[in-house]
Amino acid sequence: MTTGPTDARPLQVRIADDIRAKIEVGDLSASEKIPTLDALAEQYLCSVGAARAAVDLLKQQGMLITRQGSGTYVRERTIARRHGMDRYSRSRWASGEAILIAEAARQGHEASQLIRFLGVAPAPAAVAERLGIGPGDQVHVRRRTTLIDGRPNQLADSYYTLALADEVPAIKQEDTGPGGGFARIEEAGHRLGRIREEITVRMPRGPEVSALQLPEGTPVAELTRTVYDISEQAVEVMLAVIAGDMVTFDYAFPVPD
Repeated sequence: MTTGPTDARPLQVRIADDIRAKIEVGDLSASEKIPTLDALAEQYLCSVGAARAAVDLLKQQGMLITRQGSGTYVRERTIARRHGMDRYSRSRWASGEAILIAEAARQGHEASQLIRFLGVAPAPAAVAERLGIGPGDQVHVRRRTTLIDGRPNQLADSYYTLALADEVPAIKQEDTGPGGGFARIEEAGHRLGRIREEITVRMPRGPEVSALQLPEGTPVAELTRTVYDISEQAVEVMLAVIAGDMVTFDYAFPVPD
């Protein structure tokens, strides 16, 4: 551990920073077991309490994970890059690709989806505002959990007006067919015009920790996606909660005039 005479960081922070640096340069690799607290105390010439505080800090930051009865390990992170604009290219889903599964496959990951609920429910305020209906009005909902390489990475709930759901009955089914809901909505005469995404980062709520299998200290990204047709009618609102340690948002766009 390299420090200078004026380094004012607390000892546990200096130890944590040193271990983090080893992880970032690859001296400690993903899934590698780190030394015991006693060994760390000996290595850093500190108390076991200071070593424990450093490890706890790294666990809170999502760098380490403890396996009961086994020890503490460098967290293995599966990160899927969401290409914000490219992933919605009509050439992809119109040809029959499922957006999430195809995007993951291009990055060497395997994606899958579990349906949690299909049916009618009251619209949350954020959804009602974007769909242009009253809060609590009934809407059709598709709730699903998506997985990357077998681990849940996203809770995604899509909302549609009852009128649109009647126009596009496939969205009431588990399997919406080749190209997914976007393709079915266009087939019903609603050519998609634009998509708006709003992203907020926050700490997860209790049920989200369990559903996404989030290690301690892991934030989530809350994404609200609104899809409009060319007449500027909102045809879908999706509220998604994404595991923060499994996603990178990647947006590329031309500079506006």
